[in-house]
Amino acid sequence: MENALQFLHHITPLSDRETDLFRQHLRYKKADKGSFLVQSGAVQHDLYFIESGIQMSYYEAKNDVLVMAFTYFPGITAVPDSFLMQQPSPCCLTCLTDSSLYALSYTTLQDLFRQSHTIERLFRKMNEYVLCGLLQRHVELHTLTIEERFLAFARRSPHLLHAVPHKYIASYLGMNPTNFSKLYNKIRF
Repeated sequence: MENALQFLHHITPLSDRETDLFRQHLRYKKADKGSFLVQSGAVQHDLYFIESGIQMSYYEAKNDVLVMAFTYFPGITAVPDSFLMQQPSPCCLTCLTDSSLYALSYTTLQDLFRQSHTIERLFRKMNEYVLCGLLQRHVELHTLTIEERFLAFARRSPHLLHAVPHKYIASYLGMNPTNFSKLYNKIRF
């Protein structure tokens, strides 16, 4: 739990009282490789703070997996529109590896917002970071060549190249697995 609290403190310093509020409400969850945190069509009721493991959100379309995001420590994992709007998820969120997480329910989070403007500010900042990351990803997908996208990914998340099946990384980067394999074998890290 201390890692999750350090992650939050890194974004916005919290008082002892606010830190204790999180300690009281975060619930430990162990998730096995291949298990779903959210399935398509279900509402995501919990936000997850990652202690360990790698997760992936994706859409299923015509026997194809369209990868939207990978999440890992330090960070959070969620299907943002499902969690924030409490509506059915348009995609799946699954664990690619065994994962240790701390869960915070939507209802509890709303209560924490009412109790602390600092906690509300913290989550506003987290949402700003997510939005900026999504915009950067959108720009990369539309302006960079496949080799440039590959290199940007390799600089940002090199550990995923050895931990995630390459077909999923290829999907995330918007390229076919054959092109990904050629780039992977061509470029030395």
